[in-house]
Amino acid sequence: MADPILDIRGLSKSFGALKATDDVSLDLRPGEIHALIGPNGAGKSTLIKQISGEIAPDAGEVVLRGRSLAGIDAAGRARMGMARSFQVSSVAPEFTVLQNVVLAAQGASGATFRFFRPVMRDAGLLQTARDCIAQAGLSGREAVPAAELAHGERRKLEIAMALALKPALFLLDEPMAGMGTEGATALGDLLDALRHRAPILLVEHDMDAVFRLSDRVSVLVYGRVIATGTPDEIRTDREVQRVYLGEEA
Repeated sequence: MADPILDIRGLSKSFGALKATDDVSLDLRPGEIHALIGPNGAGKSTLIKQISGEIAPDAGEVVLRGRSLAGIDAAGRARMGMARSFQVSSVAPEFTVLQNVVLAAQGASGATFRFFRPVMRDAGLLQTARDCIAQAGLSGREAVPAAELAHGERRKLEIAMALALKPALFLLDEPMAGMGTEGATALGDLLDALRHRAPILLVEHDMDAVFRLSDRVSVLVYGRVIATGTPDEIRTDREVQRVYLGEEA
């Protein structure tokens, strides 16, 4: 079995008396989609923020390709290949598709601030951005302002921006939120293809998508992982059925 790209070891985080995450351990392996599910308030978003470096854990560590990320902030982790797509879209609506992705590619390069117009004349950044846009399924939409994109297209733009980071992995926080069946299926097909570019840790409430796409599923309840297994194992786990899947049904 290949070594994990991402290894989460005993992450814990409390806010006062509330334990948002409680000794959480899981990993992400090459080529896989590992879904993280659980009821609202289970601690999923807090866990993702600890992994991405947005907040520091009280205990435990995050290891990326064998290297501990202790002391490395969110920007540093992004430059190391940790590509995060946000639960609330982080796209700049006044910029075009191409401009958004070019700026993401510039950030991935670790370059210091450069004026916007010279950046948009950088042939290397432009080619990188166009490649990412094509991989995300947005070819022909480069000149469209992000504010004019349909909801599903905005999600694809987020994926293109994540691809510009030359990711070692994707952290995707509810990418299918607000989508209809057709849009969720199309985005799921895109994610299924992207797993071969970089593995995906997927936080998602759409159980059809989770069980269709995932190689493994971890269930987080009250800040603790109560089960990890294949989709079939999670479907038939009695404790998971009792505390979560029964609620979904």
